[in-house]
Amino acid sequence: MKRNYQADTSYVINDQDLVRQIAFHEAGHAAAIYLYNKQKQLPPVHFQITIKALGRQQDTPLTNCSSTHFAAVIEGGRLIHSLPIALIESASYFSAVEQDAYQAAFEADMINFLIGPLAEAKHVAQRDDELFNNHLININALHNYGGTSDLNRVYEYLEAFIADRSRYEEKLAELFEQAFQFISSSTHWRAIEHLAAYILNNKEDTISCEEAIAVLDESMILRRPNWTEG
Repeated sequence: MKRNYQADTSYVINDQDLVRQIAFHEAGHAAAIYLYNKQKQLPPVHFQITIKALGRQQDTPLTNCSSTHFAAVIEGGRLIHSLPIALIESASYFSAVEQDAYQAAFEADMINFLIGPLAEAKHVAQRDDELFNNHLININALHNYGGTSDLNRVYEYLEAFIADRSRYEEKLAELFEQAFQFISSSTHWRAIEHLAAYILNNKEDTISCEEAIAVLDESMILRRPNWTEG
């Protein structure tokens, strides 16, 4: 979930566009960690959002930031805190309930990784008045929306979870479809928009888990986010 941006000279994009992309990316991850896991009746997991910008003045919201170099990270948020060694080989010793629980946790983490760059991609499409659907956006396209490290983590999980490499792409397509369905929900998208707005208006470098959850819960009763344009 780590994000690093520098201005890309291959096309014109202003600093505030980059800041908003970062905000939507991290809001997507956070919304997935809280709402997707809750939807699947998985245990709650702690996380926090940390965003930094070089040259940012103290007590200045990101909407007023003019830096061209940004970094953002969600700390925590995983149901699987560390990939167990030889999980596949030891899986035969688990009960059916334990195997189902591990599978649910593994898949939820991977879907949450994918939702971040997908949220950024959807924001960019809406900003540029372009179509957005699962025929135009595929797994490889996520590299264009800060998704390289997220995809690397997904493959780490697949390597620990599935012994047969020939099944990777099939499983990845299944997870991608579930991630796409999540952000296609108007309720979930409103939550992502609302949290992105909160990130942009935030003057601190860290947003706690409790803050983020409160914003996401509040979004359920609000129609639109309260944007502050820079």
